[in-house]
Amino acid sequence: MARLDHLPDDELARAAARGEVAPLETLLARHADRIHAICRRVVIDPDEALDATQEAMIAIARGITRFDGRSQFTTWLFRVATNAALDEVRRRKRRPVPVAELPEPRTDLDPTDRIADRLLIDAALGEIPPEFRAAVALRDLAGLDYAEIAEVLGVPPGTVRSRIARGRAALASRLGNQIEPSERQSPMS
Repeated sequence: MARLDHLPDDELARAAARGEVAPLETLLARHADRIHAICRRVVIDPDEALDATQEAMIAIARGITRFDGRSQFTTWLFRVATNAALDEVRRRKRRPVPVAELPEPRTDLDPTDRIADRLLIDAALGEIPPEFRAAVALRDLAGLDYAEIAEVLGVPPGTVRSRIARGRAALASRLGNQIEPSERQSPMS
């Protein structure tokens, strides 16, 4: 079997859409970490993020024939992953879950303490609405631009800007980072 790692995503996607298994496996392996990262940031709970990641991978495998090449493969992939994560959040809302108290935001954070920072950020992300969480994760974690996020979420670019701004403001508030309006960067930066 020839190695497929050197092939671009769109070529692998076309081959996978024809029913070839190896190209699909290559695509899923190539993007598994990114899919999980998006699901983890949208869903927050590690176990539920794994469920969402698995659902996203299944949806990608089943829906690869619907990838039409009009956008980048990763844009389509992020849309599927985001939808799977948001579906998991919706399912979670329908399940009874015991409420756990979140830790108080710390003001004495050591910049080298990355694990504690990530836990605080994840806790704060869990407190903001899923649509804000998804937009912030796609921008700050996946590095997508506003147009790509708009395509992934199926909303206008202005809505993306608003969700990112509101999501970041909510995160800053929960993390104790109050920024004066005059100090904020514009969404275009």
